[in-house]
Parts: sequence; structure tokens; C-alpha cells
Amino acid sequence: MSRPQEPHRPFFHFANPFRKNSHKGSQFNPKRHSLLNDFETALSKKLQKLVPNDKGDILSLSWMKLAMESLSEIHCDIKNLITELDLPVTEWDEKWMDVYLDISVKLLDISIAFTSELTRLNQDHLLLQYGLHKLESDSPELFSRASSSLDSWKQHIGSKNPRVETCRPILEKLVESLNLPKVKNSSKGKELMRAMYGAKVATTYICSVFAAAFSGSSKNLLDLTVPNTLPWAQVFSDVQNTVNVEIRNILSCGKFTVLRELDAVDACVKELSTLLQDGVGTSERESFKNSVSDLRKTEEKLSQGLDNLLKVVDSFFKIVLMGRDALLCNLRKAGGAVPDSVIGKNV
Repeated sequence: MSRPQEPHRPFFHFANPFRKNSHKGSQFNPKRHSLLNDFETALSKKLQKLVPNDKGDILSLSWMKLAMESLSEIHCDIKNLITELDLPVTEWDEKWMDVYLDISVKLLDISIAFTSELTRLNQDHLLLQYGLHKLESDSPELFSRASSSLDSWKQHIGSKNPRVETCRPILEKLVESLNLPKVKNSSKGKELMRAMYGAKVATTYICSVFAAAFSGSSKNLLDLTVPNTLPWAQVFSDVQNTVNVEIRNILSCGKFTVLRELDAVDACVKELSTLLQDGVGTSERESFKNSVSDLRKTEEKLSQGLDNLLKVVDSFFKIVLMGRDALLCNLRKAGGAVPDSVIGKNV
């Protein structure tokens, strides 16, 4: 796995969650349980936001942006919780480090796959913009070029991205990681692992939604079962049921794409392609202009949505990478050894 890295610089506004604190206490502090409750309450609220008032918003780029922003917030909340629990890396069990580091590298891999697909869609978008430019010139001599450009766009958009095909095995590994490690003689560790479990469930599920959307396959969509004793379990179940039913309904229609904004553009392109094939005579001029205008509006919405989603996926990547780097850096400073299971996986 490779990805250009920017120079390291402060990214978070909170303290390094893995550093050793000088105000450490070994006695039980009821506040720790309160911290866990606060995390799980926040998790429930973030999940609840993913059920829109209008189910038609599911798999819109704005909804996907909200989902990825929620993931970023959940991972930031985990880092805050580690800091507030006062659990320096020197007190981490090797199994906890295995969980954190192994999951983080899988999330970096799947984030790269999502970025690859969004970048591909953006690049193919240039063909659409070229065709629109020719159509808006209102010159019949250029309409054949416009039609060719729109056909090329449709062909490129419909092609498979090999990066997206790698999501399925990554998701399978993430599901395997949902087994909670046993924690002995550490109340802080138990609270951390329980919080991490909630973060892992939310992350694995949302990543499966993205993989299903980008691949156009329900095989990537997960149905996860969580213990109903957890305070966020019912909310998660409601979200998963609502979203999965809607996504499977969309996929069963056999549409060209399941992304709402992309589907809207495709509908406009089909309408214009039919007009261009039949010929744009005097009686069709007004209808033709309206169709071109509709395509411009949907194209702009698609372009903005792709740009916004790409930014939040990149932000999530950085959050995961910085958390991983912080753990490895502080582990080395503390004189500890990097777990064997992650040697060779460093980004």
C-alpha cells in the first residue's frame, strides 16, 4: 500500500492520547464509567443522524458525506476517551495494540480504495463537461462531438475499478476483528475495549455501505448483529435495517448507478442522447435547451458532491493515520516493541 504523505504537523486540537501522563491514579474512579456512557451516548446520536427524514436521501453524496463525517467524529471521540481514561501506551496489553494497529491499516487500505473511486468519477467528469460545453455552444456542427463525449462518459463511468474490488476481503477482516479481546485486571482497559467495539461496528458497517455503493453490489453490504445489552444497539439496528432495505431496493432496480446524483445526470444524458439521435429540429429547440439546462444543473450538483465527499474521506484517512502514528511513536519512546503482527504493515 502506498500513498503520498505530507510532512507531519499538528492535526488534532486535543492531546496525544497515547502519551504517558504524570497524573495517574490506580484507584477506581466512577468518572471513568461516566466517560464511557458519554461516548456511547454520542455514538447513538451520530448513528441516529444517518436515518434521514426522506429515505430518498440515502446514497446521495450529501448523505454519504454525513456518514463519513460521523465516522471521523467517532474516531476522534475514541482518541479523546483514551486521553481522559489516562491510559498511556505503557499500560496497553499487546492484544489491544494488535486490535488498534491491525484495524487501522485495513481502514487506510479501504479509504484509499474509496478515494480511488471518487477520483476516477471526478476524472471521468471532464468528458461530461466537454460534452456540455459543446451542447451549450448551440452549434449543430458540434453536436456530434458532444454526443461522442457523452457516450464516452457513460462507458467510462460504467467500468469497474480494481481498487473497489479489494473492499470485500478488507470488510471480511474487519468483521472478524469485531470479537472483543478479553481484558483482565484493568477496568480502564475494559472501558476502552467496549468503546472501541462500538467504533469498530459503526466503522465496519459504514464502510460496507460505501463499498456497496461504489461497486453496485449488495454482496458488500453487511448485516451485523450486536449485543442488545449495549445502549446504542437498538439505534444501530434501526439504522442498519432502514439503510439496508433502501439500498437493496435501489440495487434490485438494476440501475446504471446507485449514487443519487450520478443517476440524475445519467437520466439527463439519456434524454439528450435521444434528442441528438432523432435530430434537433425547430420544433425541438426549446425542449433541447431545457434538457441541456437540466444536465448543467445536475452536473454541477454531482461535481460539488464528489469534491465534498472526497475531502471528508481524505480527512478520515488522516485521522486514522495520525492515530496509528501516535501509538507507534509513543510505543517506541516508551522502549516497547512493535507487536509482531503489525511488523511490515507500517504505512
